[in-house]
Amino acid sequence: MPIFDAALLSIIEEAGIGVLTLTEGLEQDEFFASRLTRLETQRQLNMMCTSITAMPAPAQTMLAEIDWAGWKMVARQLESAGNDAQQTEWFAVQSLVPATLMWLRVYRSNQPELFAYQPTLANDTVVP
Repeated sequence: MPIFDAALLSIIEEAGIGVLTLTEGLEQDEFFASRLTRLETQRQLNMMCTSITAMPAPAQTMLAEIDWAGWKMVARQLESAGNDAQQTEWFAVQSLVPATLMWLRVYRSNQPELFAYQPTLANDTVVP
């Protein structure tokens, strides 16, 4: 897998861990009442959405269990304002982020080469 794809996966994973760390143990009303936690969570979610949107189609195909379409919908909803964005944000925190991280763990275990930063030459030869 190209270095770019591995870097995006790393960003997605780290931002997802950040979201889970920030929101651990919070109920929905507590989350929305905590301005600082919510702002940082939004920043992390936006980072995930940007990276997911940038992920090339061949990489998405290799990681088929990740809900790419769901993430693209979340990205669109988070750009809007209002209650829909709030509900989408909470859905991402409670469902989409944990599911994505779980699948990334499975892929990392079964296909570690997807996460490797191995530069390649023009003819796809791996540089030692």
